[in-house]
Amino acid sequence: MTAIDSKNAAKRKVASLAFWSIIVAFVVLGLKLAAWYVTGSVALYSDALESIVNVIASAAAYWAIQVSHKPADQDHPFGHHKAEYFSAVLEGVLIVLAALLILNEVWWSLRHPVPLEQPWTGLAINGVATVINAFWALTLIRAGRAEKSPALVADGRHIMTDVATSVGVFIGLVGAVLTGWQVLDPALAVIVALNILWQGWHVIGSSMNGLMDRAVDTQEHMRIRDIISANCKGALEVHDLKTRIAGRATFIEFHLVVDADMSVGASHVICDRIEDALKAENRSVRVTIHVEPDDEAKLPRGTTAVPFA
Repeated sequence: MTAIDSKNAAKRKVASLAFWSIIVAFVVLGLKLAAWYVTGSVALYSDALESIVNVIASAAAYWAIQVSHKPADQDHPFGHHKAEYFSAVLEGVLIVLAALLILNEVWWSLRHPVPLEQPWTGLAINGVATVINAFWALTLIRAGRAEKSPALVADGRHIMTDVATSVGVFIGLVGAVLTGWQVLDPALAVIVALNILWQGWHVIGSSMNGLMDRAVDTQEHMRIRDIISANCKGALEVHDLKTRIAGRATFIEFHLVVDADMSVGASHVICDRIEDALKAENRSVRVTIHVEPDDEAKLPRGTTAVPFA
């Protein structure tokens, strides 16, 4: 499979998962609304409300992924990779909004308490929705990390938060039914609201880091250094290594110092070798190398053991 074929296959996989995420979100929403309808539980209502956010967020992620895969053009010469971060930011905002709506519903239920109806039926329906959500969240997170898709990862993490919420609601409502403590129902809803508020803040913060051109982590930075060092034979030094992440793409740039008498063709061979090695490690990298003569070196002349300055 060529690099282009591999890239197109990854694109189709991510887009397909994003589309099916919308379908799954609608199915889960329907089940949770049914669970709330048969019980009247404010905790199950809060769980269903978060699933409404899932539907909207999944649709936004699908749109963002379609945009992010567009090739670079005259107005966007570096590509459209950051579109996925906008989707993730929107999802975080929607999560916070859902939490506020849940707290409003809790306030109403405390003033007008209503006994639970058919709690076991509702919990069974909600349990089915939770199992579906757990499977799908793991699928999205794994695929999102493998394909470096922030939108899929954010969607998967949000759904996993929904799973944790549902499990907590299930346990709490079982306790409420067995003990007769109806106050557990709105109390659980408050916990749900606070939990998804925290998750919303986390999603927004992570996405904002991406929009601010965050560098790769230390482990990946050192891996990039090692690859460059292993493939820069013929060069004298590498310095000013910089990285930034934009969606699936990782941008790498650095200065490569060569002998002033080296021909352009020879220096270009070294650059190609380094770039090919970096792309073999990560097909989504974009490499920019600035070739400089030896009088631009930062290390003392004759240094060979450490090619980085």
